[in-house]
Amino acid sequence: MTSDDHPELIKSYRDLRVWQEALNPAEMAYRLVATFPKDELFGLTSQIRQAASSVPANSAGGYGRGGRATYVQFLRIAQGSLKELETHILLAQRVDLLSNGATDPLLKKSDTVGRMLNRLIASLLAKRPPKL
Repeated sequence: MTSDDHPELIKSYRDLRVWQEALNPAEMAYRLVATFPKDELFGLTSQIRQAASSVPANSAGGYGRGGRATYVQFLRIAQGSLKELETHILLAQRVDLLSNGATDPLLKKSDTVGRMLNRLIASLLAKRPPKL
């Protein structure tokens, strides 16, 4: 049983599986860029860290603002950040900062988080607002 299956168990954004899962690629990305050369600190290193941390941050931020439309907007921003992260990782791979073997687990985890974000957005959009 998960919090996503039983919304009444959600007391905080930390109870959301999508937020919990979004921390994984962020952590993986931070660990990967730790191996980058120092001259990349303000280049790909910074870009990857920003995009990676933005996914769980926007998932949490949207939840905390209240209102379904705002939450969906923040989840869509999280999706965009996830695609930015994937793009930066693929670029780092193409310029030989990362190998395929190093990027594959992160890209697979990103795909999982992306699907979770899509399902949550669809679920939120399918719910009708309460009648007044």
